[in-house]
Amino acid sequence: MERILRFLENEVVKSNIPIPAGFTSETIPLPRDVLDLESSFDKLEQELKEINSNRDTLRQNFTQLMEINHLLQMTDDFFEEAESQLSISELPSEDSVYSSRVTSRRTSYTSTNGPLKLGFVAGVIKHERFPAFEKILWRLFHGNFVLRHAEIKPHEEENMAEDPVKKDVFVVFVQGDQIRGKIRKLCDGFHASMYPCPNNAYARKEMRTNANTRIEDLRLVLKRTEEFRATALTAAAANLQEWTTKVKKMKAIYYTLNLCNIDITQKLIVAEIWCPVSDLNSVHTALIHGSEQSGSSLSPVVNRIQTQQTPPTFNRVNSFTSGFQSIIDAYGVGNYQEINPAPYTMVTFPFLFAVMFGDCGHGLVMTLLALWLILHQEHFRKLKNELIDMLVDGRYIIFLMGLFSIYTGLIYNDCFSKSFNVFGSSWSVRPMFHPHGPWTNDTLHDSGHLHLDPLVSGVYSGNPYPFGVDPIWNIASNKLSFLNSYKMKMSVIMGVAHMLFGVTLSLVNYIFFRNLKDVALQFIPEVIFMLSLFGYLIFLILYKWCVVMKSESAPSILLLFINMILFDYSSEGTVLYRTQKTVQIFLVVVAVLMVPWLLFAKPLLLYRKHKQSKLKPSTNKLPMQVFGISSQEASDNRKEKVHSEMIYITRDTAITFTFPTAAPQKTFFFCTHICGVVFISALLGFLPHLNTVFTRFLSLLFCLLLLFFGVKKAFFSLQVSMADIFVYQGIHTIEYCLGCISNTASYLRLWALSLAHAELSEVLWKMVLQVALRVTSGMGSVLLAVTFAAFAVLTVTILLVMEGLSAFLHALRLHWVEFQNKFYKGSGYKFTPLSFDRMRDMQ
Repeated sequence: MERILRFLENEVVKSNIPIPAGFTSETIPLPRDVLDLESSFDKLEQELKEINSNRDTLRQNFTQLMEINHLLQMTDDFFEEAESQLSISELPSEDSVYSSRVTSRRTSYTSTNGPLKLGFVAGVIKHERFPAFEKILWRLFHGNFVLRHAEIKPHEEENMAEDPVKKDVFVVFVQGDQIRGKIRKLCDGFHASMYPCPNNAYARKEMRTNANTRIEDLRLVLKRTEEFRATALTAAAANLQEWTTKVKKMKAIYYTLNLCNIDITQKLIVAEIWCPVSDLNSVHTALIHGSEQSGSSLSPVVNRIQTQQTPPTFNRVNSFTSGFQSIIDAYGVGNYQEINPAPYTMVTFPFLFAVMFGDCGHGLVMTLLALWLILHQEHFRKLKNELIDMLVDGRYIIFLMGLFSIYTGLIYNDCFSKSFNVFGSSWSVRPMFHPHGPWTNDTLHDSGHLHLDPLVSGVYSGNPYPFGVDPIWNIASNKLSFLNSYKMKMSVIMGVAHMLFGVTLSLVNYIFFRNLKDVALQFIPEVIFMLSLFGYLIFLILYKWCVVMKSESAPSILLLFINMILFDYSSEGTVLYRTQKTVQIFLVVVAVLMVPWLLFAKPLLLYRKHKQSKLKPSTNKLPMQVFGISSQEASDNRKEKVHSEMIYITRDTAITFTFPTAAPQKTFFFCTHICGVVFISALLGFLPHLNTVFTRFLSLLFCLLLLFFGVKKAFFSLQVSMADIFVYQGIHTIEYCLGCISNTASYLRLWALSLAHAELSEVLWKMVLQVALRVTSGMGSVLLAVTFAAFAVLTVTILLVMEGLSAFLHALRLHWVEFQNKFYKGSGYKFTPLSFDRMRDMQ
């Protein structure tokens, strides 16, 4: 049936008959109605094929009659002109043949032996094949023939073919039946149509009259046939969309039924499906309703069964949230019951985009574009364009990005590189003049740059600008230095807060899955490590902003942080508060201690639990049952094996390994080596005179040797080495600790792209639009109109499209790499139920 519908659709499209769109059928044909629908499709297909066959036959006959008519007309014209020329014409050379072919559409060749009684062969050939046909005739008979040809130029009412082909009629006069036979074979080789042509004028006239009569009859029959075919196709086109929807639904239903199992009695269908728990009642009600409609005597039964298979992930979305959920699913579908980042992404994604794109003018343009897409979404979906469909699907993402860009643009006080002075600046120039300040009129004329001193009374009001950046910075010469420092520190604060929020969300996963060990062994050291270093970095930034200090004596936050890591307090001017050195040493030591906590605590706890399981064999039942091993099978396995087995479940994977029966002294050796490593690290921190490059290298080498021999001494006798577990835990620890540094630096892209966007906007204003605004001549208005058009085009293409796409991709990267990898695994598979709405959208 689907093949027949495709055939009908092609015929309707060829006939330029419109297909009504937008039909949605809520009902599905019952199984007993499928046969009736199929028989009606077959009948319609056979009828339409018969009509097409008859139409093609009539068109072929009509074309042949038209060709005969043109052939007879050309033959009559030739005989009328040739009566006086055959006796005096000479055989032309090959050069004259080609020259005459160029200058005239009709060419004649005659024999050199004077007037002869010639026979002729007449027919029709395609126009593009005639030059080759003529050349072969010349080379085959060496000019001993007469050839006349003319192009067929039918009138519009005579053109019945869908794709008209240009053709030529020709008449070849030769002497001898044998030569005429060769010419006929040559015509067959070129697929030329040959028609009989009488020798006398009366017979040709009679034949032409009969041909014209048949042409008129065929034209009338073809017209009736086309009308009948158009009527049948119009009736089919009215129901084509409905039929297509029904067939696709039935096909999807039968495909789904093929996935079910047949009961032993061959009377029932057993389907094992995934279904949201909240929709179980709806599913049961729908099954009962379907059973009643189909006339079944048995009511469906729905039972919840226990399974060890991992269920698919299902997140309910609507038109507003579907775009954000698509961003999350592009990274990876979440594990079953894993926390979904989409609700938080709906706020953080457009906000981080706006931090990089912050301009209220550009944000307003983007918001208006999104509103246009939202209001006319149905019209845009009908265009069937991939790029437009992508914009329509993300219309609410664009809308929120535009709104947040307006907000951050107001914070930056930036609108097309200009500032608003709504509340009045907190800075004043008048107090800098004599007698209150050092400035005079000569100072204004002699100085290129002047410095406002906030220590002078009245210059700075003491109250910051109520909302956003003070507009006076727009005309300040050190504007770039101020905004650089401000946006860079702001990017660090936002980045650390964003990552801490991601780590906090991992706590929700641990609590939900009742994995309390990971709370103590993973979440707590991760939070302490990040807060000890980067949380303290945020504290330094905020403290420096809140304390009044001179710019010359204010220490650099970056140098403070680097010296804190290196325990370097020898340089002067690196102290912000009294107990800074003690606090910083304590925080660094705490952060260093979190590394072995992350690296060794979980494997050692696992080893300890194994030793306890040796004393209590019954504790092994639960891990065995997770993978379908009964307690009896587990006891049999313990009888056969010397070593006991346990399944270690991590957040990423499940690993099975074997422990030895006894090794307490090896654990002691291993712990001793760990304490040695921690002691050496602490010693280097508290003794600055030992903190040289050479001593660092020796201590690092000694620490690695201690760790290697400790692991080897403690776990060398394991059948399946604990090194695999340590490698996995080491990878996670290194990834997190180094990732805190690299990810924090990655958030500096917020500062870089915000600076680039602001500078590009200012360049466009100063070098394009401002130039036209300064023109005062008579043609200034014309120049302004042209310049404004160029300014608008450059703003849209560079600042909105290119910069917007760049900020979008960077915000996407920050969410996928820096934020989601703190808590989101994304290794599940999506719940894809049978959905007629999605199937209709895919059409």
